[in-house]
Amino acid sequence: MKSTGSPLILITNDDGIDAKGLASLVAVAKGFGEVVVIAPDKPLSGMGHAISIHDPLRLFESKLHAPALAYACSGTPVDCVKLGIYEVLKRKPDLILSGVNHGENSSTNVLYSGTMSAAIEGAMEGIPSIGFSLSNFAPDADFSTTQYYIDQILRLFFKNGLPANCCLNVNIPDLPLAAIKGIKIAKQAHAYWADRFEKRQDQYGRTYFWLSGEFADLDQRPDTDLHALKEGYVSVVPTHFDLTAYAHIQTLKSWENETKFQ
Repeated sequence: MKSTGSPLILITNDDGIDAKGLASLVAVAKGFGEVVVIAPDKPLSGMGHAISIHDPLRLFESKLHAPALAYACSGTPVDCVKLGIYEVLKRKPDLILSGVNHGENSSTNVLYSGTMSAAIEGAMEGIPSIGFSLSNFAPDADFSTTQYYIDQILRLFFKNGLPANCCLNVNIPDLPLAAIKGIKIAKQAHAYWADRFEKRQDQYGRTYFWLSGEFADLDQRPDTDLHALKEGYVSVVPTHFDLTAYAHIQTLKSWENETKFQ
């Protein structure tokens, strides 16, 4: 794809190409540059950073986001980013946007999120990337407040840029615009899903399991994304793909000598 002089923005999500959140994001982003949409052809929440290595990938042109060029992809959100860069655009876009996810991706949910994995894939490619999520799982959720903050954050991005190899995880509370206090740059909270499995039987008497559980917030620090959301702020967490626990490298250094052959 040839440059038109305007910023080229690649947009994807994990709720599918027909999701209301995606349409809401496209509507704001097109005011900042040339938009190309490549999104899964079906909902793929919880897909994480999965890629398709055993199945062929297919792209189908879609008119859902016209006049923007749009494709439905048979693969994962990360597949959408990879295909976008190397096959559709034939070059790296100036910005990758992902979302708006139906449901928040705060704390360790970022590890499961297809929405945020698409943004992280962009960061891995050296492309500024932002993932947006709304704390409302309903397919017909109201995204008007979210659109206001997407506009504000995109204005800040085009003014200031982003650090190298960094993407943003943006979560918007499900509140009226007047009730939101602003944005908070925050840390990822330490929380997890206390999983349970419901054992069930289908109509043929065969056993299957349904994942459920409760979200356990173990982190009461006042500077986390969960705390910001509870206090009525939009949380913005700078996120990267280096999972090294640097603080513990020196502690574990003694293992090197203990495993040497004597």
